[in-house]
Amino acid sequence: MRGGQHIPSLFTLGNLIFGVFALVLALDEQYIQGGLMILLAGVMDYLDGKVARKLQVSSDFGKELDSLADLVSFGVAPAILAYALKLSDWGYLGLAISLAFVMCGALRLARFNVTTFTGSFMGVPITVAGGIVALLIILPGNLPVLVLPLAMLLLSYLMVSKIKVPKF
Repeated sequence: MRGGQHIPSLFTLGNLIFGVFALVLALDEQYIQGGLMILLAGVMDYLDGKVARKLQVSSDFGKELDSLADLVSFGVAPAILAYALKLSDWGYLGLAISLAFVMCGALRLARFNVTTFTGSFMGVPITVAGGIVALLIILPGNLPVLVLPLAMLLLSYLMVSKIKVPKF
């Protein structure tokens, strides 16, 4: 066992904490702040991978924990924020859009965990999809009514698609 092996997991847990904060803020109808929490979760997600590679302590445990945190922060939290803010007006259709986003995100993460990729991702990463939804939520002004649901449907498809996305 190497020293510092758990340090990246602290960043992963920070990701998860910000995702849960986003959910709590959705309950309190503080949607912009919730969207900002998702973006902060993205910073933590970036740092956990960077630190793990720097310390050379990547592990299967870390990969699984990262996926669980990502599902909450970039799947569930954006879907709930979007539903509470706009999609609840659409009734069951709005709920179905939110559920599709979460399910496609989970499928994307599962595929990522069992597949080896070199040079590119297959499908849009959930962190990108969740970040885009968060940005649509925090953008000032009113978006046209169809933008958020259509963006979520498109992102849901792109997460599970076989489109090659360059690693960044």
